[in-house]
Amino acid sequence: MAQFLALFFDRIRQPRVIAEIIGGIILGPSIMGRIPNFKNSIFPDASIPGLTLTSTIGLIIFLFLVGLEIDTKVIKRNIISATSISVAGLILPLGLGAAVGVGIYKEFIDPAVNFGYFLLFTAVAVGITAFPVLCRILTSLNLLDTTVGVVTLAAGVGNDVVGWVLLALTVALVNASTGLTALYVLLACVGYVIFLLYPGRWAYVWLARWTGSLEQGSPTNGMMTMTLIIVFVSAFFTDIIGVHAIFGGFVAGLIIPHENGYAISIVERLEDLVSIIFIPIYFTLSGLRTNLGLMDNGKTWGYTFIICVVSFFSKFVACYGAAYFTGFKWRESGAIGALMSCKGLVELIVLNIGLQAGILDTRTFSMFVLHAVILTFITTPLTLLFYPEKYRVHVGDERDHSNEEGSGPRQSLNEETKTRFALILEKIEQLPAAMTITQLLQPGNMSHTSSSTLTPPETKSSTSPEKAAEGPSHVASLPVAINVLRLVELTNRASAVFKSQAVESLVYNDPVVSVFRTFGYLNRLRVSGALSVVEYNEFSSAISKHVSETDSQIVILPWARGTTIINEESGSTGPLNPFDGIFHKTTTHDQTSSVVYSELIRKVFLTSPSHVALFVDRGLSTPYNSSSSQHLFLPFFGGPDDRLALSFLVQLCRNPSVRATVVRIRKVDGIASTDTDDDAKKDDPLSTAAVAVPLHQTLAGADTIYHRDSTQTQLASVTADNVTWGRYTSPPDSRDSAALARITFSTISSPQPLHNIIDLVTQLFTQSSPAKNIIVVAGRSRKMAVESHASELQQLITARGASMSSMVPKTLGDVGAALVVSGATVSLLVLQAASSSS
Repeated sequence: MAQFLALFFDRIRQPRVIAEIIGGIILGPSIMGRIPNFKNSIFPDASIPGLTLTSTIGLIIFLFLVGLEIDTKVIKRNIISATSISVAGLILPLGLGAAVGVGIYKEFIDPAVNFGYFLLFTAVAVGITAFPVLCRILTSLNLLDTTVGVVTLAAGVGNDVVGWVLLALTVALVNASTGLTALYVLLACVGYVIFLLYPGRWAYVWLARWTGSLEQGSPTNGMMTMTLIIVFVSAFFTDIIGVHAIFGGFVAGLIIPHENGYAISIVERLEDLVSIIFIPIYFTLSGLRTNLGLMDNGKTWGYTFIICVVSFFSKFVACYGAAYFTGFKWRESGAIGALMSCKGLVELIVLNIGLQAGILDTRTFSMFVLHAVILTFITTPLTLLFYPEKYRVHVGDERDHSNEEGSGPRQSLNEETKTRFALILEKIEQLPAAMTITQLLQPGNMSHTSSSTLTPPETKSSTSPEKAAEGPSHVASLPVAINVLRLVELTNRASAVFKSQAVESLVYNDPVVSVFRTFGYLNRLRVSGALSVVEYNEFSSAISKHVSETDSQIVILPWARGTTIINEESGSTGPLNPFDGIFHKTTTHDQTSSVVYSELIRKVFLTSPSHVALFVDRGLSTPYNSSSSQHLFLPFFGGPDDRLALSFLVQLCRNPSVRATVVRIRKVDGIASTDTDDDAKKDDPLSTAAVAVPLHQTLAGADTIYHRDSTQTQLASVTADNVTWGRYTSPPDSRDSAALARITFSTISSPQPLHNIIDLVTQLFTQSSPAKNIIVVAGRSRKMAVESHASELQQLITARGASMSSMVPKTLGDVGAALVVSGATVSLLVLQAASSSS
């Protein structure tokens, strides 16, 4: 039920806890419980004790993870603002919560319940902030790297700790028979907390170091066993002294060290079990105790409304005021106030404890549950209303970037030599593809570069302001700068939220970034690293933002070749084509052969503010020998993408180990059918009924198609094609003479250019001696193309009996799609020019 509801609530950017609470309510007496014999059949009374025990165990582990999330260093960084907001966000809500509790007690509560205990409980229920939900909302809204997010997180930590202390006090008072007993309970609890946080933590850290767990960033089996023993023993102790067992689990989480990703590793081992099994059981039991049918009169709904108003405005006004008077603007203060008012699972835990202790009855319990759902639901839209993207101030925006590694004079997209690249890495399997393409970027004439200008991979550049101000005399003397963006998918998993909070340290410890930094250092490439933890559908936005911030001229998207398979019949091995899954040749489930990943690439093509280069790695086709070289092949038709491809190929040929063949192809009449540019269906022949092929319905953004440009635009493009071609085929004496000497230019005319391209590539691969690794460089040509090759591509697919998804030519262009269909064992470098340079 919760999984199903989450599909809907995720789309409206609501935290998962909303779906879980509502799912529990649906299964309870409020809705499905009204079906005759539903409860007795699905949740018989005999099953409740077992479910309660199971959910309590899960709740203990969950509170352990909550305690583990708390990092006191966050408070220390923003001590004044965080303390002011946290204190203000407790005093006013606690006071107004107790005040509203007076009216609720008189109207709904049995006089046998202690009046003081009830007021204390309602004060805690109104004043507490759901820290786990707060973390997830900040992460999903990309606020963790903003000043608002950092301060709210710090204030939430203090608020959460004080809230749990007050809850422990309430439970101790309720369970104690006399005041003296309550004092003993509180003293025992305080003594245990001090014991666990100091000698207990020291012993745990020493044991983690002794076993090597802290050094490797992951607990050994023995260390994990010891951790769970500590959690359950702590819960047992706090339970027997009269405080709820979950408090012991929470305190145990506070002793876990956060160094070297150790805490993240523990969360990864426990979170699935808790979030998939234990927590849904707890929400189910909570839903069974919630009966909205008892809210059957105006007085009940009136008090529910009062609870919502008091709970929200007491938090909002207090936190807004504290934030505003500590220097925040009104929008930032409003966002802080809205965020601090969220409730969620922590509120539900408090309410269930109150129900079990007899402080609440079923009606008041349902009233408070409904208020928790409403306040949690409005948190996200209110935050977006007060603090939209254009008003956000990110931490470090005001810092000086002049001394950062990879910084330097900004180059226009129209500069012939590209020196600033953004390399996108999502997983370690992409490193071979990334290394293959980036090692070609270093020209041979950089050998004179002093090693003192190279930045070690472990640290940022320490270039002095004087040297940065001097600047190079020519763009060609600039070292190539590669700005790596490591993308980590943000999910509902707690470990992903942890990673999003530790981005600053992860970027230095991430193995993917570290390996490529070292590779760049060895190849004299200036490499800087950044890490972004965002939802998968936000990857393209994160890439565009990274490109703009680094002023990169080309985005490089490496597409890994996938795993290697063994043909058991022939005993041969070979790399997987990333599109093999589309052609149903293999059963691989690698992400690079998925429709989803292709759609991400298309979104980057669609939204990138700079040029884009997609490198489809087919693996190294020849073994290494001393005379091995990299050979590039470019079929040049014309248009902005092909012009960019030609310019970039010449730049790559400045590397002495690179040779190239460039063929200018003119399409002539000679085939029966031709395309009309204004026919939308013929623009994409793979979607017509002419070829019976299985199609995937893609969900990516609008596709760039062949447009009917004006005569003026077409003439300007043809002129630019001729100028570009003439500059490289008949060049004056220039600095590119050595590079051009390694390029063979030719011109052909053909009625079937795609067939000719396949034949030329095959010939180049089979007749080369010694064998060469071949990369076909091609323009994507999905916009402002000279001509469409859609009909020929359709004929090619039909002739080879292939089944193709419509997304292949949409992603790679017609030339790239034709080479994939042909099965040519060459890698592809597909380029698309930025719109501003077209």
